[in-house]
Amino acid sequence: MRLLMTENPEINLTGTIDLHVHTSPDTRARKMDDLELARQAADRGMSALLLKSHSTLTADRAYLVQKVVPTIKVFGGLALNHAVGGINPFAVEAALQMGAVEIWMPTISAASEMEGGLTIFSDGQLSGDVLSVLKLIAESDAILGTGHLSLAETAALVPAARELGVRKILITHPEHPLVNMPPALQEDLLDRYHVFFERCLITTDLGGGTLPFEVLAQGIRRVGVESTVISTDFGQVFNPSPVDGIARYIAGLRQSGFSQAEIDRMSQENPAQLLGIHG
Repeated sequence: MRLLMTENPEINLTGTIDLHVHTSPDTRARKMDDLELARQAADRGMSALLLKSHSTLTADRAYLVQKVVPTIKVFGGLALNHAVGGINPFAVEAALQMGAVEIWMPTISAASEMEGGLTIFSDGQLSGDVLSVLKLIAESDAILGTGHLSLAETAALVPAARELGVRKILITHPEHPLVNMPPALQEDLLDRYHVFFERCLITTDLGGGTLPFEVLAQGIRRVGVESTVISTDFGQVFNPSPVDGIARYIAGLRQSGFSQAEIDRMSQENPAQLLGIHG
């Protein structure tokens, strides 16, 4: 079955949430800025957005965007890359106080991304800073995003996070080439720790990546709709807007045989649960 890369303005996006979008201002060129995206998403009836930057806090920007575009909920977070001091409990504490709803482990600064990059290990164990960050996330009931960690790091991080009281664990794009988490490991993490998986369109051939969308759909079927959150990870200048991207994603899921109830679970109910919003 060949899925077509077409835009889908007819797709009803009412109530849809995208937990992974990139906007300007940023250190990288982006498709649109925070306000442009929020207005476009609100016009299509989307319920919420989570702004992500690899370089800076987005919770403060989200607060201001929410004021200007009050018909959609806008959230932000912090990725623990070199630009914010790495795995920095002080930056995390400030971010959470400013309303961050997700803290991502290192992404572009991760050891999986660059030589000499950041790791969560120190002498073979989780570092003290990592443990401090996990405690702060647990205290704020925020989302822990696993970022671009290696499989070994994620396998060590998740049980420690649960042990320290983190309730919301979101495995960041497990299909991404740098993560490439086998379905068997996904199933193990789900069975033992009840995590969610954020499956991003950008990884697939519908989002400029190489993974056939059908393979992503098969992975969702195997691991489960109940643990899946669909996001775009869009914002690149070469991709459609994130709003068009989520419509494309939903159209692809329909073509792959997912019911509307299943799509609503992945695009509305599961992300709303992680954000702690209702209706």
